[in-house]
Amino acid sequence: MTAWKMSGIREAAHIMKTGGVIAYPAEGCFGLGCDPLNRRAVLRILKLKHRSVNQGLILVAMSFSQLRPWLHPDNAGLLKQPLRSWPGPFTWVLPASHRAPSWITGAHSTIAVRISAKPEIVRLCRAFKGAIVSTSANPHGRPPATSRAQVTRYFGRHIDMLVNGFPGPLKQPTEIRDTRTGEVLRWQSTSIDNSRDPSCP
Repeated sequence: MTAWKMSGIREAAHIMKTGGVIAYPAEGCFGLGCDPLNRRAVLRILKLKHRSVNQGLILVAMSFSQLRPWLHPDNAGLLKQPLRSWPGPFTWVLPASHRAPSWITGAHSTIAVRISAKPEIVRLCRAFKGAIVSTSANPHGRPPATSRAQVTRYFGRHIDMLVNGFPGPLKQPTEIRDTRTGEVLRWQSTSIDNSRDPSCP
């Protein structure tokens, strides 16, 4: 594993592919990311955040093709609204495919996903060639990190890389909406601690 440092997109993708954990600029704060199929890396992020695996995590991608393997094949009727809102800062909860492991879905049969327009995320997912974990860079109960210095204070060398860049202008967490019911699980205008990811990404 590489030592903690600031660096670029291709190296960050390589670190995730080899089981590492990175911090990267998201829509409104820094996020922690890893390969969602690497259980050890995901559990490492959850330990850093003091977060229960039962809550589930968000996956972020650059295109729908990167999300398709994670979604139940019968989702076609539920995709109209999500596809209309993407790419953008909107997270949707959809029925998960059998490929989605419990350390990502938590205690749910669904999965929270987003297609981002944030340039650094787009480049990360392109280089990684798939969707990545997206959860705010903060221990539970602390505000999400909005600067590189804050990421360093929270995690120091317990992460493997801090990707160059700055968070986007979003001032609140991305909205989370359940596609099956239309219920808003988290509004952008407020921060709600719920069973899904109470985090900026």
